[in-house]
Amino acid sequence: MTTLATAAPPAQRSRSWLLTVILAGQFMAILDVSIVNVAAPTLRTDLNASGSALQLVISGYTIAYAMLLITGARLGGLVGYRKFFLYGLGLFTVASLMCGLAPSADLLIAFRLLQGAGAALMVPQVLSLIQLSFDGAARLKAISVYAAVISGAAVVGQVLGGLLVTADLFGTSWRPVFLVNVPIGVVLLIVGGRLLPTGHVPREQGVDVPGLVTLSLAVSLLVVPLVLGHEQDWPLWGWISMAASVVVFCVFLLVERRARHPLVPGNLLRTPGVSPAAAGIFLVMVTYGGYLFTMALHLQGALGDSALRAGLLFIPAAATFGLTSLNWKRLPARLHRPMIVSATVVTALGELGLAAVLSDGGHHEVLLELLFAVIGTGMAGAFSPLMAVALAHVPQSEAPDASGLMAMMLQLGQVVGVAAFGTLFLSLTPSAHAITVTSVGLAATSLAAGVVALPLLRRR
Repeated sequence: MTTLATAAPPAQRSRSWLLTVILAGQFMAILDVSIVNVAAPTLRTDLNASGSALQLVISGYTIAYAMLLITGARLGGLVGYRKFFLYGLGLFTVASLMCGLAPSADLLIAFRLLQGAGAALMVPQVLSLIQLSFDGAARLKAISVYAAVISGAAVVGQVLGGLLVTADLFGTSWRPVFLVNVPIGVVLLIVGGRLLPTGHVPREQGVDVPGLVTLSLAVSLLVVPLVLGHEQDWPLWGWISMAASVVVFCVFLLVERRARHPLVPGNLLRTPGVSPAAAGIFLVMVTYGGYLFTMALHLQGALGDSALRAGLLFIPAAATFGLTSLNWKRLPARLHRPMIVSATVVTALGELGLAAVLSDGGHHEVLLELLFAVIGTGMAGAFSPLMAVALAHVPQSEAPDASGLMAMMLQLGQVVGVAAFGTLFLSLTPSAHAITVTSVGLAATSLAAGVVALPLLRRR
């Protein structure tokens, strides 16, 4: 017999299952950013892919993902968060199957773009559903779990990718890296169809087509050369494209001023905490993306670790990121905002520690894992409260726009971090100081995140 002491209220159980389903979808979307990296050498040999083609296989997903996030958020607000979460999940699952069966590099690139589009339709609905389904302490807890999932997925992707490629299941080589999403996606579609809330009040705002087109074009002009630039030795077209992205972004701002239903409403940016928190999230994710990418290169390159061992070394960072994300709210509320700035300093100290420890070219595995744990703690101590502050005062009517904005800052931050610090690291290789210089740069970026978050300390 079930007692009141052990039974959770139905509403609470329902919300717990809702959170499980949407965060499982979020987990798969983040997982697919890192899991393919490990399979790259095998994939290149099996499909006879050129360097540029391989780069597009790895990064095409991220390009489509970043470009369409704001669009996915707006469509979810108009049509329904449940519908677009399931639409995006369905597209992501089908595209994963097509990627796993792709017979050529060209088709794999096309399917990866489709997979990224599915993720972009699905992921913005996660924050919107959290914003609308939870409030107060329950919302803080949900956001904390959300942050832990982001960190865990990145590390699990590296470890799982190494395991699947090494296992070579039934002679399928790299294909299980994509096919693993299919059964999970099918289960989530079935469960999500039953559990996700069906009610939706259509927003009065229409689709800002000129805004969507100009912003998507501006993001594409920036992200594509950042992703492909180093592989192609920074050709002239890349610099022209990045310069053009600034011009197109200025056009986007002009379009938004005259738009009847602007894509990013001015009152959202004026909501207390949103703008500095968004900037802080961007820089934290620049640090995060740059750290994961360059350390993976250093471990597998200069230090000669296997892909699996390199992935396992990141477990302390993922564990402390997760534990900090889940427990920071236990601190008194008056410390939450100051903790953001303090945490960026902790991250910077961890990066400077890496610069010092790795400067002699040694492995120093125990010290490495301790410093990884420090960095994971610092990043979570900044990211989770920043996300909570960013959404704290956003009215429910603007939840989709806020979710799209924060998701885009998160994703673009990782892209810029990988591109900028990956380029810095690779330009110094095989110099023994490559990881040292890169780690110092990451420390400076983390401190910059603390600086842009300083205005949050003045808000009550």
